Amino acid sequence: MAFDPKHRSRALTEGYERAPARAYLKGIGYDDEALSRPLVAVANTWIETMPCNFHLRALAAKVKEGIRAAGGTPMEMGTIAISDGITMGTAGMKASLASREVIADSIELVCDAHRFDAVVAISGCDKTIPGTVMALCRLNVPSLMLYGGSILPGIYHGERVTIQEVFEAVGARSAGKITDAELTALEDVASPGAGACGGQFTANTMAMAFEALGISPAGYSMVPAMDAHKADVAFEAGRLVMDVLERGLLPSDIITRESLENAIAAIACSGGSTNGVLHLLAVAREIGVELLIDDFDAISSRTPLLCDLKPGGQYVAPDLYEAGGVPLVLARLAEAGLLHRDAITVTGATVGELADAAQETDGQRVVRPLDDPIQPTGGLAILHGNLAPEGCVVKLAGHERRLQSGPARVFESEEEAMAAVTAGAIVAGDIVVIRNEGPVGGPGMREMLGVTAALVGQGLGEDVALITDGRFSGATHGLMAGHVAPEAVSGGAIAAVRDGDEITLDVAARRLDVALSDEEIESRVAAYHPPAQEGVAVALIKYARLVGSAAEGAVTL
Repeated sequence: MAFDPKHRSRALTEGYERAPARAYLKGIGYDDEALSRPLVAVANTWIETMPCNFHLRALAAKVKEGIRAAGGTPMEMGTIAISDGITMGTAGMKASLASREVIADSIELVCDAHRFDAVVAISGCDKTIPGTVMALCRLNVPSLMLYGGSILPGIYHGERVTIQEVFEAVGARSAGKITDAELTALEDVASPGAGACGGQFTANTMAMAFEALGISPAGYSMVPAMDAHKADVAFEAGRLVMDVLERGLLPSDIITRESLENAIAAIACSGGSTNGVLHLLAVAREIGVELLIDDFDAISSRTPLLCDLKPGGQYVAPDLYEAGGVPLVLARLAEAGLLHRDAITVTGATVGELADAAQETDGQRVVRPLDDPIQPTGGLAILHGNLAPEGCVVKLAGHERRLQSGPARVFESEEEAMAAVTAGAIVAGDIVVIRNEGPVGGPGMREMLGVTAALVGQGLGEDVALITDGRFSGATHGLMAGHVAPEAVSGGAIAAVRDGDEITLDVAARRLDVALSDEEIESRVAAYHPPAQEGVAVALIKYARLVGSAAEGAVTL
């Protein structure tokens, strides 16, 4: 039986009793012909507060052209977006992870209420990418996600730079290694236009993951934001969603255990962000597929690290696009026998067919051959131990050490830690502990890029480790363990740590431990009182009441 392209909107637009609804819509330009067509939501995360999503209005216009050309009636809707990079290091960053839930909620509510037949979601910055896909999972109507693309690198003293270098320069400035004028000169050129951060940070990690997952069209994600071809990609995405609608292909057909494993393998192969763990766990929960935090470790352990991308490597997303894009990564995974080839994608082709069709640019060095990996295992590791009974996440992008023991330097917030770092109070051998930054304790689970980048900028990146119940930016590198669960305010052992306690991070053993007995940990946790939270937004208070642990994807329950 053929799929009805107006499977939902008939209830909104057809029949004499729907005359009031049609009257409203005719008043703003939709005629009878437009209302007779399938209604397609264009869920746009455009906003003027950041470069990542700044250009999405223009892309949405092209998507709508494609929908109309293919016989649909597009209707654009908006939602929120919060810049991780701009709010980093401030109280505003607490809203970042919570915004993922608001994005998903708002798209779901509008699209469900207005009975859209299909959806194209357009994303840019970090949380808009998983937030849009979570909404598509809930709605489970024919749909796809289009990523707005990466920014181009800036040029400073003849060298290519990204926002990563600016964050690290803050640490260099605090250590007296550069001047204010040098820092200003760098910040003036590091972000030369619209688009998401250029390295394999969270935005490009999730864009790659969702293309490997199949919910984003193959070859579209790595087209840079300001590339002339991006408008063509947007138009074709509009046309494609009408084909997806005609076929009746649903997110639940695409997002399966096998396709999620493909996405995890892509993250591991590319040295992607630890935030990929949070977001794929959340997507799996929304679509009803069982996925555990330890699955990431198992897949990463059998997947070679092949992509030489920042923050641990040399190249950025536009270089990957020129090298062959995500299809080239899929081809390497297929060659290694690590790809579930039969997983369907939104284009109608299987992921194996997309891998077979990949075109590799001669001489490219962004994606290494299988016989020349950066390292034999992937870029993620999940550690357990008496400090993280439910697990924590370490990023291994090829250059980090794998073992450190040392005295704890404990801070009750990111601000306290940053003050100590900029004052030069952290020394080689220290293990920095930042707590009360988890999903509930933050609330909102801030990223610690300001702290980690400042340590790197001071020259301590290879001598200091850091653990936190908060998150790390995709631009973080070094021996850093995030997402420690349970978090401090939920009775986690991280609440028991005091200055001077010996902590050991042992990646090979997959352990994060403090040299305390179980009885001592229990006693200290019982006596621990987290600092009072002041001036917290009402939306974040609501979020803290409903959010689950990092090990579950920090989704609202």
